Amino acid sequence: MTRVTPILLSILLASTITFTYSLASQDKNRDDSYAQDACSVTRYHNICIHSLAPFADKAKDNPIIWARVGVSVTIREAKKLSQYLTKLKGNRGNVTKGRNIIALSDCLECFQDTLDNLHKSLGVLRNLSFGEFNSQMEDVTTWVSAALTDEDTCLDGFGEKKGKRIKTLVNRVSNVSYMTSNALALVNKLATTGPGGLTNE
Repeated sequence: MTRVTPILLSILLASTITFTYSLASQDKNRDDSYAQDACSVTRYHNICIHSLAPFADKAKDNPIIWARVGVSVTIREAKKLSQYLTKLKGNRGNVTKGRNIIALSDCLECFQDTLDNLHKSLGVLRNLSFGEFNSQMEDVTTWVSAALTDEDTCLDGFGEKKGKRIKTLVNRVSNVSYMTSNALALVNKLATTGPGGLTNE
């Protein structure tokens, strides 16, 4: 019977760890490749990679899943922003004085419309069918485009206003608009690709 010495045990353990790490690295590289490929059609590439990479293992190269994920993560961020705007509107401060309160109220209304359009889009993306694919994608494209327009309208309202809190608000709205733009690009890619991905979800 072969005796396992402490040195041999250490070698075996190190080999196992190295092999496991190698496999994990290969999986991560493959996931990164999926995300890079999916985000190649987007305008804000780094934001796309950062927000969508965690879903690469599931989405792989399926444009349907990528479109769903793109809209879903945008909804999440738009909800956070809507809550922030509601809180901001309720607080007394520089942002809610004078004309700012009008711009803030308009922005909040825009984001309510944004969320409505994004939710409708996600609902359709979750129920795509071969027979209705083209008309479904036309609806989704229209709704996501409308969401992006609403966000631009919100930004226009704060275009000439100054102040630290205004700048923070504008940056947060801009970030959501970038994510919406990316989601629209993923939706457009799906519309161009066609319903083939329905067979291998």
